[in-house]
Amino acid sequence: MTARVVTIFSMKPQKVPAYTGAAIDRMETRVVKVQLNGEPREVPEGLTLAALLDWLGLPRDRVAVERNLEIVPRSGWDATLIQSGDRLEVVHLVGGGLE
Repeated sequence: MTARVVTIFSMKPQKVPAYTGAAIDRMETRVVKVQLNGEPREVPEGLTLAALLDWLGLPRDRVAVERNLEIVPRSGWDATLIQSGDRLEVVHLVGGGLE
């Protein structure tokens, strides 16, 4: 797995991804490279799919997640660790209809 260490600075405390739950002013964390909706991204190492959604600020009840061309059931998000090189598609569901 390819990972590197980056330092994240913030002017105000921010919530660390759901897997730690601690508030920070400065944090060093390892990151992994993934493809997220077709774009290269670096995300904190050790995130689950559920924690990634929290980190991205997406509502869990309105998204579907595909990892490496396979849809991951919502029941598996907490147990699915993101790995370097993963290809992730997160689709935000919206309601609506014809009048």
